[in-house]
Amino acid sequence: MTTVDPGTPTWLRTHNDRTAFRLLLEHGPLSRSSLGRLSGLSKPTAGAMILRLERVGLIEPMGEIAANRGPNATIYGVRRDVMTGVAISVLADTIEAVLTDAVDSDRPVVVLPLAGAERSPEHDVNSAIDAACQAAGVARSSVSVVAIGVQAAVDVANDELSFTDTLPGWPQAGARARIERATGMTVILDNDVNLAAIAERALGITQDATSFTYFWIGEGLGVGVDIDGQIQRGTSGSAGEIGYLEVPRSASAIDPAAADFTDLLGGPAIAALMGAPGSRLRVALMRVDAEHPAWDSVADRVALALAPIIALLDPGSIVLGGPTGVAGGDRLASLVQQRIDSIQYQRPESSGARPHIAIRASTTGSESILLGARQVLVAHIRARLEEAIVAA
Repeated sequence: MTTVDPGTPTWLRTHNDRTAFRLLLEHGPLSRSSLGRLSGLSKPTAGAMILRLERVGLIEPMGEIAANRGPNATIYGVRRDVMTGVAISVLADTIEAVLTDAVDSDRPVVVLPLAGAERSPEHDVNSAIDAACQAAGVARSSVSVVAIGVQAAVDVANDELSFTDTLPGWPQAGARARIERATGMTVILDNDVNLAAIAERALGITQDATSFTYFWIGEGLGVGVDIDGQIQRGTSGSAGEIGYLEVPRSASAIDPAAADFTDLLGGPAIAALMGAPGSRLRVALMRVDAEHPAWDSVADRVALALAPIIALLDPGSIVLGGPTGVAGGDRLASLVQQRIDSIQYQRPESSGARPHIAIRASTTGSESILLGARQVLVAHIRARLEEAIVAA
């Protein structure tokens, strides 16, 4: 990162130019007078900022607006082709990918089937990058960073993965390094549920929450813990892997054969409840609506799985996400809320102690992992571009 001495004219110009860049990202294309008004600087100073940002290739003219008097005013916006990234979600049977940029432009999402495909970190990611660039009509050479969500615990510091059941061909150690060597790009590798929680914080129902817990209910289970806007990953990235936790004795009344919470609430269990045993979860969920009576049984299981989360974290709110959480929507959230509100602790000395937790349905939809990866990429790209602004 290039730095300049505080208080010097170069430092002041750099500060002003970075302020102008942030305002253009926040508000979209602006004229010189609008930029001056938002920045609190004079119109000539705003014009000089625009000139410098245009000279280094970060912004460009994007049209004109009619002026009350005199000639029309040119508006300037952040260029979308200077630096781009690809968000990738590696699922059990498909890969989803989309290209993004500093202004988070809408681009087509591509879905690559994995049945019969060669599998390795390099092959999976390179295929996703190529497909996303082709769909967006953007040259691969503009891509400098990828953010990848995987169904595994990710130890970022040691570049290690665990719980890699759905990642055939991916090694336990060194996956990120292999992708970086193969692509020549910066690689951000993260757990899929953590990325879904990031999306919920940025775009969903918890934007104003101090903290929350995101419970992913899909083929597998996972928990994302957001405290003051920061995702808690644990020492080795394994925080939230609740699916591998043994069920309590009380689970025998619901499913005597369940050994862990994935047995109780994972894809096969939900498919069976929905009357489609042996089906893929998404197929089973398509068979029912939010009023189906099976949601009562699902709510019983969700409430049981939430008990250790509530005991350990005492969160203000819990968001139900993943395919099952999204399909159940507000109806499932309401049913779970009823069960959580009625919890009675068995020990006499705990009389009166009840959780006060809001159970809410995710509002980020079926592409929450991809949305979270996009948020990570946009922040990364903006920071990189801003660091490059050093006025001459």
